Amino acid sequence: MITFDRHPDNYRHWNLSVDGAVAMLTLSVDEDAGIVPGYQLKLNSYDLGVDIELNDALQRIRFEHPTVRSVIITSGIDKMFCAGANIYMLGTSSHGWKVNFCKFTNETRNGMEDSSRHSDIKFIAACNGTTAGGGYELALACDEIFLIDDRSSTVSLPEVPLLGVLPGTGGLTRLTDKRKVRHDLADVFCTNPDGVRGWRAKEWGLVDEVVPRNSFDEKVLARAEELAAKSMRPTNASGVSLSPLDRNIDTVGYHYRYVDVTINETEDYATLTVAAPGDDMEVSLQDIHKAGADWWPLAMARELDDAILMLRTNNEEIGTLLLKTSGAIDNVLKVDAALAEHEDDWFVREVIGMLRRTLSRLDVSSRSLFALIEEGSCFAGTLYELALAADRIYMLDIAEEEGSPPHIALSMQNFGAYEAANGKSRLAQRFYDDDAVLDTLKEQTGIKLDAAEAEEKGLVTFIPDDIDWEEEIRLLIEERSSLSPDALTGLEANLRFGGSETPSTKIFGRLSAWQNWIFNRPNAVGEKGALKLFGSGTKAEFDKRRV
Repeated sequence: MITFDRHPDNYRHWNLSVDGAVAMLTLSVDEDAGIVPGYQLKLNSYDLGVDIELNDALQRIRFEHPTVRSVIITSGIDKMFCAGANIYMLGTSSHGWKVNFCKFTNETRNGMEDSSRHSDIKFIAACNGTTAGGGYELALACDEIFLIDDRSSTVSLPEVPLLGVLPGTGGLTRLTDKRKVRHDLADVFCTNPDGVRGWRAKEWGLVDEVVPRNSFDEKVLARAEELAAKSMRPTNASGVSLSPLDRNIDTVGYHYRYVDVTINETEDYATLTVAAPGDDMEVSLQDIHKAGADWWPLAMARELDDAILMLRTNNEEIGTLLLKTSGAIDNVLKVDAALAEHEDDWFVREVIGMLRRTLSRLDVSSRSLFALIEEGSCFAGTLYELALAADRIYMLDIAEEEGSPPHIALSMQNFGAYEAANGKSRLAQRFYDDDAVLDTLKEQTGIKLDAAEAEEKGLVTFIPDDIDWEEEIRLLIEERSSLSPDALTGLEANLRFGGSETPSTKIFGRLSAWQNWIFNRPNAVGEKGALKLFGSGTKAEFDKRRV
């Protein structure tokens, strides 16, 4: 079983050091420490285990080192920044493993850009050697790229000529949409396995600076300090330690303090329930900082994030997630008010960022998502975002004399705090930016809405009564299970991000469509495919037909 818990004391591949406002993340991959056996991580190449450590290190910079304002990502191996994803790992992995590996890598890099945009943590890639494939894609996720000028170091995206696949973690999109590399130059670059070095790399926009070896470290550090001086992050603050998750794994599922996952393997679905905070939740800034990693929004977000990753990696055949909540609506609304009131505080800002990235991870999960609003539910404010992320929302319509009718409630956190991959709030996305509808809904914040009111306002999909509820949900699960998982993945990925695209929606769209398809094609993974034959000395044989 793959888990996603890491700690700097046990890193095998990364070293995190902090000096004032600048952090240094140094990649020195342990060749013999692959996450699964069967390959060596040579030339600073990486696998999922390397990326899990990077994700952990970024989290610790966000929360445990609030005075860090810029991050230098570099290599501890001479003349080799990073050779990218390990080819032998990809060649021996299942299709699902490859795609999920690419997805997690992408989410981590998107998270770097999210922290740059929202938290003002700036990233510099100090490419002190050959920078290829996923190594260059890591650099592309940074705000600036410095390339050493030593007559040999290049940047390259050689996946097409060498492997018969695409730069699958955002390389193509970041070249064009982020760095504005002219498409003809990008075509030359992406079909040349040798890459581009020196001043041509800068002229084409592939890097920002090219610096001789004798002044490379000095100039990178000077630029990191310049960026740090402009950051809004605090200059004097105590960090919040990210304590280990309290997670219990058994034959039924994954169980945490606020999040519970129960797996029904017979019918290929899992129920994910998120609990609201108790009556003693912290809302003053002093108490929030004192609670630290135990503060409900952060503790819940970390647990939910872990649960999503555990399901994605270890339970491939679970195709449907039933999303439920429990607890008191008023408690969530009070926490949301505190989030809004203290959003300028560094810690609260990072908690909002954690919630935003976790919800985005749910958005791009290749699972059917159904929110079930039942008796005892608490789909309010931040927790209502779970419903908005779902493909459908079912709300029980029951009279008071027959039970405890569920309610939902909006808070101001639903109107932009947790933007999705397309840069919009999920409410704006749901109603296609209809300002009249959104303005009317803003007037409803804090008001508890019953099933009929929620349906009338378009906030739920169906409202079965208590007589039909169990039968409708049973039929829903059975129907979904009868459909093609491949078709559903494509359907859901398209419908969840309607309207205009962003680099993030393009990247995930390509992972769930183009790259997914290419990873299945014999030109890449067949017995005579490029990915299978890489390093063998035998040239790939391609089916020349265009499809």
